[in-house]
Amino acid sequence: MPRNEHHVVHRENGGWAVKRNNATRASGVYNTKQDAINAGRQISVNQNTELVIHNMNGKISGSDSHGNDPCPPKDRT
Repeated sequence: MPRNEHHVVHRENGGWAVKRNNATRASGVYNTKQDAINAGRQISVNQNTELVIHNMNGKISGSDSHGNDPCPPKDRT
């Protein structure tokens, strides 16, 4: 089963976009990467998805889990 993810990606014609995995259209387009990350994080929290952040070259630079994490940390109590 594919994970539910939103990706922050650089657009070829400039700016940054937040896209859901396998979507044809962006959820939002932003002038700066930080604006896209902030908006993507809010969308990801609201929809319980993973947020995957990419660099300009497309490589993943980070991620945040806001959904049902398949590998939650062990309780250390």
